[in-house]
Amino acid sequence: MSQPFDRACQVPKPAELDESLDEFWSGNVFDIQLSHNLSGYERNRTFLNVGGENFVDVSFSSGADSDGDGRCVVPIDFNLDGQQDLMVRQVGGGPLKLFQNHFPRQNWLKVSLRGVESNRLGIGSRVVAKIGNRQIVRELWPVNTFFSQAGSSVHLGLGTGEKVDELFVRWPSGKQQRFNKLDANQHVLIKEGHSQLSVVKPGEKMPF
Repeated sequence: MSQPFDRACQVPKPAELDESLDEFWSGNVFDIQLSHNLSGYERNRTFLNVGGENFVDVSFSSGADSDGDGRCVVPIDFNLDGQQDLMVRQVGGGPLKLFQNHFPRQNWLKVSLRGVESNRLGIGSRVVAKIGNRQIVRELWPVNTFFSQAGSSVHLGLGTGEKVDELFVRWPSGKQQRFNKLDANQHVLIKEGHSQLSVVKPGEKMPF
């Protein structure tokens, strides 16, 4: 495939093409969509973060290397076990694929926010969890990808930590809240300006 500076240019073939190998030539990359479409065949890739220092390609071993040409991926705990699973939207090979998280179970905390002076979902808030000498910082900006959006909550992976020593929330309004000694493995709902948080049980309606 050629990519000339002149979009009207047509570059001749560099050699004879082997059609038995599905080889083809496009003399101008701008015209390729008129006769050939390469979209829909790209394989998905999955990379594992190793201690924040490197990434390992686990596409094949995870089973997530579908050739359905994924256009978006959203983390979601769809079976409510506290582990983030993945929802992938594809062009081909089925519109949606769900990948369940089978990594060894660790501790977690899910935080939902309800703004009063700030926007209702607390979008733009900063959430900081302190566990011993470790600090986990997240900002509530629901991920937007191609025709998809993640949920408006914060998932904190706590590793082996069984408690959050301090949970700090800074709202878009500038208000700040702190909560101490929170047990791991629960979903909490925090209302802006309220001193008490609520625990959300799976399947139950949000209290506010």
